[in-house]
Amino acid sequence: MRPVNSRGAPGQPAIQRRGRIDHRAAPGAAIQAVVLPILLAGCSFAPATVRPAPPVPQEFAGQTPGSQSIARVGWQDFFREPQLRALIAEALANNRDIRVATARVAEARGAWRIEGSALYPQLNAVATGTRGRSIINLPGLGTQSYDIKQVSAQLSAGWEVDFWGRLRNLREAARAQYLATEEARRAVATDLVAQVANGYLLEREYEERVALARQTIATREDALRIMRRRYEVGSGSKLEMTQAQTLLAQAMTALHALDQDREVNRNALALLVGRPVEIAPGPLGLAETAPDIALPAGLPSELLVNRPDIVAAEYALRAANANIDAARAAFFPNINLTGAFGTASSDLDGLFADGSRAWSFTPTIALPIFNAGRLAGSLDVAEARRDRAVAEYERTVQAAFRDVSDALVRRRQLGLQIDTVGAMLEALRERARLAQLRFDNGRSAYLEVLDAQRDLFDAEQQLVQLRRAQLASGVALYAALGGGFPAETPFEPGASQAGDTEQ
Repeated sequence: MRPVNSRGAPGQPAIQRRGRIDHRAAPGAAIQAVVLPILLAGCSFAPATVRPAPPVPQEFAGQTPGSQSIARVGWQDFFREPQLRALIAEALANNRDIRVATARVAEARGAWRIEGSALYPQLNAVATGTRGRSIINLPGLGTQSYDIKQVSAQLSAGWEVDFWGRLRNLREAARAQYLATEEARRAVATDLVAQVANGYLLEREYEERVALARQTIATREDALRIMRRRYEVGSGSKLEMTQAQTLLAQAMTALHALDQDREVNRNALALLVGRPVEIAPGPLGLAETAPDIALPAGLPSELLVNRPDIVAAEYALRAANANIDAARAAFFPNINLTGAFGTASSDLDGLFADGSRAWSFTPTIALPIFNAGRLAGSLDVAEARRDRAVAEYERTVQAAFRDVSDALVRRRQLGLQIDTVGAMLEALRERARLAQLRFDNGRSAYLEVLDAQRDLFDAEQQLVQLRRAQLASGVALYAALGGGFPAETPFEPGASQAGDTEQ
C-alpha cells in the first residue's frame, strides 16, 4: 500500500516532513489558518484508502479461470438435507458465540454514534437555584452577614468547529470499526455453519461405521460358535477357536471406540446448537449425501469481497488511516463555540420578569504550543497501527488463499483415494470369500481367514471415513471461500446491515 501524505488547505504552507507533520512548525501555520476560518472551513487531511495488492497468485491451481465462486450460494441452497438445515438454523439462533458477536456489533455501532454526535452542537437545558449566607469583615463596620438567593434557567450550547476534520475522521474510524465488527460476526456465523455441517457428517460417519461393526460382530459371533463346536467335537483346534475369539474381540473394541467418539461428537454438536440434539438416522448414506451442485472456487480476487475476515481486515485498515488523519489534525488549533441564554433572578416569581434575561457567548481557540512530544507520539502510534493493519490484511489474504488451496487439494486427492479404496475393497471381499472357502475345504489354516476378514473390516471402515472426509472438504471449501452469507444479506432477522452509512 502506498503511504498517504497529509495535505493542507489551499494556500497554506506545507508543514510536512517525510509524510509526517512537523509539530514545531504547526503553531505558526495554524495561526495563519485561523485568520481566514470561513475560507478554510471543511479542511481535512483524509487520504483515499488504497487496497493493498493481494500477495497471492492470480489463479487457484487446477481451477478453470473465470468460473464463478460457490460462495455466491446461500447455505440454505448448499445444504439440502432438512435435518441438517434445521440444525444450522437453530445454531444460528441459539449459539452463544453468535450472541457475543452480535453484542459486539451493537457496541461498535453505539461507539460510532457517539463519535458522530461530536460533529453537532450540544444543547442543554439548565436550571439552578442558590441559597445561602455569606459573612464578610469590613473595616470600621465589623462583621457583616447577608443572605444570597438566586434562581436561573437557561439553554446552553457548545460546538467544536471541525475545521481540520479531526472529528470527522474519528467518526469515520468508528464507522469502519463497526463495519469490521459486522464482518467479524459474519465470519463467526460462517465458521459455525461449517462446524455444524462437519458435526452432522461425523454423526453420519459414525452411524455407518457402527452399523458395519455390529454386522461384523454378528458374523464373527457365528464364526466363533462354529469354531467352538468344531473344537468340542474334535474336528478343530483350540488355536482356531482362540483366533475366532480374537477376531470378535477386535470388532467389539472398534465398536466401543466408535460409540465413545459418537457421544463426544454429539456433545460438540450440543454446544454448537445450544441444546442436546438427537439426530435421526439418515435416509441416505454418505455416498448419496453429496451436494448436487458444482463447487467451483472462482478467482482469488473474489475472496476480497466474499470472505468476511478479509473484508473486516480492510475495514480495520480504513479505520487506521482515519485515525492517522485525526492525529494529524490535533496539531492544529481547536476551536470551540459555547454560549448560553436564559433568565436569572433573586426570586422565583421574578425569573421571567422584564430585565431578567441573561446571555453569554464564549468562543475559544486552543493552540498546541508545547506538549513534550505527546501529539507527535500519538501520530507515530497511529502510523504504526496503520502499518500493522496493512500487514494483517495481507496475512489474512494469504491465509484465505491457503485455506482454499488446501481444500481443493484435499477434495481432489480424497476422490482418488476413494476410487482406490473402493477397488481394494472389492478385492478384499473376494479374498475373504476365497479364504473361507479354502478353510472349509481343509486347504488352509484359519489364520488366513482371520487376516482376510480383519483387512476387509479395516477397508470398510476406511472407505466410510474417506467419504465423510470428501464431503467435509466440500464444506471446508465452501467456508474458505466465504460462502453462506452474502455480504449484502443479513443472516438473521433484525440484524443491522453492514452497508449502513447514516446514523
